Amino acid sequence: MPTLSPLPSRPSALAGTSWMQTLLQACPASLATLEAPQLKDRLAARLALESTSLPGKREEAWRFTDLSLLTQIPPRPLEPAVGGTQTQTSPTAHSWRLLLNAWPEIGETSWPEGIEPLHGPELEAQLGRVLAANETTNHWSVLLNSAIAQPVVALRIRPGVRTCLEVVSDSEERSGVQAHRLLLVLEEGACLDLLQVHQAGGPSLCSVVVEAQLGPHSTLRHGQVTHGSNHGVLLAMTAVNQAPGSCYTLTSVGSGWGLARQEPVILQSEGQATSQLRGLHWVRDHQISDTHSRVRFTGPEGQLDQVHKVVAEAEGRSVFNGCIQVPREAQRTKAAQLSRSLLLSDRARIDTKPELEIVADDVRCTHGATISRLQQNELFYLQSRGIAAPQASRLLLRGFCEEIVSQLPSAAQSWSPLSSLLQEEARP
Repeated sequence: MPTLSPLPSRPSALAGTSWMQTLLQACPASLATLEAPQLKDRLAARLALESTSLPGKREEAWRFTDLSLLTQIPPRPLEPAVGGTQTQTSPTAHSWRLLLNAWPEIGETSWPEGIEPLHGPELEAQLGRVLAANETTNHWSVLLNSAIAQPVVALRIRPGVRTCLEVVSDSEERSGVQAHRLLLVLEEGACLDLLQVHQAGGPSLCSVVVEAQLGPHSTLRHGQVTHGSNHGVLLAMTAVNQAPGSCYTLTSVGSGWGLARQEPVILQSEGQATSQLRGLHWVRDHQISDTHSRVRFTGPEGQLDQVHKVVAEAEGRSVFNGCIQVPREAQRTKAAQLSRSLLLSDRARIDTKPELEIVADDVRCTHGATISRLQQNELFYLQSRGIAAPQASRLLLRGFCEEIVSQLPSAAQSWSPLSSLLQEEARP
């Protein structure tokens, strides 16, 4: 059995409050580029944060999350990159890339056919609607994002879109805080591939909030590729509201962050929808990967298939809390949840907590969790075929990861997500 490392120290309430207040003072309460609905949210969030400190261990959802790294990041906003982020890859022929670091230029963007920006009354009607439906409006990470975020990217997706939308941010080696917000409204029958890429090489915080409203019989194939540094923090909230007949798939692959907390929350408001969640995270050194998912069915005949994978080595730590809520009105729901973790070190730690809250009596819901090492019989088989032990281990790890990586949108391959996970040279 691996030896469990002690819980890391947490920031004092005083230090956390001081850091947050300094950040709010460094970020203007209003921006000329903000539309009225976002400005209203911004002011309300700042008011709420004035009497709030960083979450601590007394809050169940945060008791395993060490936020001390956050207070070591300079509490100042990152300035927009001149000329946008200088990415090392080019978009594929079937994708369209939006560079969030060049946000002053976003308002001048010419969008692909079928993708239209939301403004004025339309934006006011939609902004925050999905967060409210999922009861996440007042979550600390959402309030922080709302209080400091750049202008929201709000888009209506009409049927017939034939491109993958890539949304990219990269703080490079700079230090400070960046916050992004994305709102998507998919009309009935619309279909979109969305790829989020968030990278950091220095001591920075990347805060991201995504709202997605899926109309009847619409499809959103959503991929997230995130790679940070030991001094970087990622706070990502993804809130989805699905109408009947809609299909939502989320595939998240991440590594390298000193702290990465991801919170996908999904509401099937009338049931009869399909959701698929796939997660893969690799933690090394003293890194922490913290995933809290929640899927709620409030109508009949909804479906969910969730697989969450983790590889933990050195003194890395992973936390997974997956909640499935099936009230009485959600009869004939089918939901499956599986957590699979690999421990590569005696000092690594895994905390996994699958939850099923079932009131309906005509359902098929399953969950499972496994924590293991690389299988010796599989290693022996490969070595008996002349493959050296290090290469055999690498092959098994690659196979463990490829099951998830292969489900990312095709545009993700230009970012070499598997090579980043395995810390290999990217293949040409």
